[in-house]
Amino acid sequence: MFAALALKDGTVFEGKGFGALKETAGEVVFNTSFVGYEESLTDPSYKGQLLTLTYPLIGNYGVRKENFESEKIQVEGFIVREFQDHYAHKDAVQTIHDFLKEHNIPGISDIDTRMLTIKIREHGVINGCLQTSEQPIDTATLVKKAKSLEDYGQKNLLKEVSVKEPEFIDAKGEKTIAMIDTGVKLSIIRNFTKRKINVWRFPYNATADQIREKNVQGLFIANGPGNPEQAVEAIEAVKQLKEELPITGICLGHQIVALALGGKTYKLKFGHRGINQPVKNLKENKVYITSQNHGFGVDEASLKNTDLEVTYINLNDGSVEGMQHKTLPIQTVQMHPEANPGPQDIEIIFDKFIEDLK
Repeated sequence: MFAALALKDGTVFEGKGFGALKETAGEVVFNTSFVGYEESLTDPSYKGQLLTLTYPLIGNYGVRKENFESEKIQVEGFIVREFQDHYAHKDAVQTIHDFLKEHNIPGISDIDTRMLTIKIREHGVINGCLQTSEQPIDTATLVKKAKSLEDYGQKNLLKEVSVKEPEFIDAKGEKTIAMIDTGVKLSIIRNFTKRKINVWRFPYNATADQIREKNVQGLFIANGPGNPEQAVEAIEAVKQLKEELPITGICLGHQIVALALGGKTYKLKFGHRGINQPVKNLKENKVYITSQNHGFGVDEASLKNTDLEVTYINLNDGSVEGMQHKTLPIQTVQMHPEANPGPQDIEIIFDKFIEDLK
């Protein structure tokens, strides 16, 4: 199977295709994780993006459905150095090739992913078109299509990853929270249910009044794809409920809370995507190794005239990784405390939120 990846700047990578026979497009990003391709492929935060993995050998342990972070593959395309069409794991049910084919997602292998990663690190994330075909590919046309793509930050992807109607997840617990689903990972929900916290899972555009009707004890804003400024409904809900409920935001939710309380956000050059991001807790003078997947950040200077204070910073680039309100029970973190895949050092965020419910 032929395959080609064309970037907006005219760069073309030609390799071997796997997965579906299809043309697709999106923002090209990279993830540095050694493991966790099942979780990454099904992570709604990757909606609208072509995912490159820097680890060179993908597919060795096949596909195990218990590791999915949503019901389907969310990436628009998959870029790897080499994929294995056989696997060795007792719980695996299919190959990575069959998994992509089943969900109609194309993949490209046998390209120089190191060169692609360096390009993204030096020049920033970039739009691209990926095509797989049984015939040789017209790469000049593919480049033209890449040049004409809409900027990733202009897309509102939330309706594509959120539930359509409110749904109740009963953990047989005494406390219930509202969760605004902007693309939540299933492992986040599991972290609440294993702690006996019931969850009302609301669509991305839920209103404060709809949340009030359920008599919940707290509000959680989830992870998700795209530019946080597009989450206008969730921003408005936080504004209205900030003095009524304890609030915690993770990843995109962290950025949404910042915007709701007077801060600003910006696009990172190439984002943080991996499971070894060092983060410092400024209050406790501790360093955690964390799992992350985001392309936008909170502007620290914009927080000076708000009631939010920085609690965590990224030790690689100094960006804001966590905040808390000076007087209200509101906390946020940019990293993924559920860490699936990745280290679980920062799961304490869930426990802190549950303490706030009391």
